[in-house]
Amino acid sequence: MSFDVTPQSMSFAAPLALRSGASLGDYTLAYETYGTLNAERSNAVLVCHALNASHHVAGRYAGQPKSEGWWDNMIGPGKAVDTDRFFVIGINNLGSCFGSTGPMHVNPATGRVYGADFPVVTVEDWVDAQARLLDALGIDTLAAVMGGSLGGMQALSWTLQYPERVRHAAVIASAPNLNAENIAFNEVARRAIVTDPDFHGGHFYEHGVVPKRGLRIARMIGHITYLSDDVMNEKFGRELREGVVRYTTQDVEFQIESYLRYQGDKFSEYFDANTYLLITRALDYFDPAGGHGGDLAAALARATAKFLLVSFSTDWRFSPQRSREIVKALLDNRRSVSYAEIDAPHGHDAFLLDDVRYLGVVRAWFEGIAGELQ
Repeated sequence: MSFDVTPQSMSFAAPLALRSGASLGDYTLAYETYGTLNAERSNAVLVCHALNASHHVAGRYAGQPKSEGWWDNMIGPGKAVDTDRFFVIGINNLGSCFGSTGPMHVNPATGRVYGADFPVVTVEDWVDAQARLLDALGIDTLAAVMGGSLGGMQALSWTLQYPERVRHAAVIASAPNLNAENIAFNEVARRAIVTDPDFHGGHFYEHGVVPKRGLRIARMIGHITYLSDDVMNEKFGRELREGVVRYTTQDVEFQIESYLRYQGDKFSEYFDANTYLLITRALDYFDPAGGHGGDLAAALARATAKFLLVSFSTDWRFSPQRSREIVKALLDNRRSVSYAEIDAPHGHDAFLLDDVRYLGVVRAWFEGIAGELQ
């Protein structure tokens, strides 16, 4: 069963210095919390979100059917991350389009909507912003930080930027950086958006339009990479939408085409184009080993947390090999690491789904953390 939650927000007046050299002042972060912070303030768990998710990690909004959070199967009373034991926090990243300050908001310095003028943000910038919010909540140390995909990169970055504040870190279906193929997919998606005639150089808000065509294509590209070949073949195969070939080059013939168009249409109705550009670029830039001559072990030497790494066999976007790179670098530093490689057919999306083995691994790991709190 799910539970009712209420989103919150917190505003910050002091400028946040960004890795680009720019700064962002007068910004707001949207967030949600689940469970109760204990008297020692030692049971907080920060959950970092991926590209198109948000601070709405678990629970549901009262009176809104099908409003469960994106990791509701993972987090809640009695679930793998048990909110009867832990105080869980979800924060919407800066530049997103789900409540935190982003490109669709007014720049207080100019009185105009930011649009393309919103500063480029990095994973490290998001972690700094999250740390400020935790400061305001009176949380000095996290029992754990966790995330999947881009959220896993943030969890890893937390252990490097604030090693003294993180006791455990769960990095799920993630990587120490993007390979060239992943950067290429992101660039094709960005070009689809930027070349949409309704994009207007990122200032489409002023024109009263949305670059939906570009967003649709970007989502279709992304969705293909999140699924495995096996899942697509099992779910759709070569099934024709109308049962017969209609000999058309423009209309939908195959069910997989219909599915991708549906996903693209849905995405274009709620996601911001500039946000898509910002978040995919943050993915591209993340590379903690870059400042250490490519030596990941040297980069991770700062981390003192105990780690859980989880990967999925059919995830070719963030393959098990990439998780093993992190595991090896941590072991080279004699850090405590648990690693699970789940043989699941669902591709990258597996980290969001109900796999008994996967949820069991996470549950056991968090039970260990709960035991340390007692």
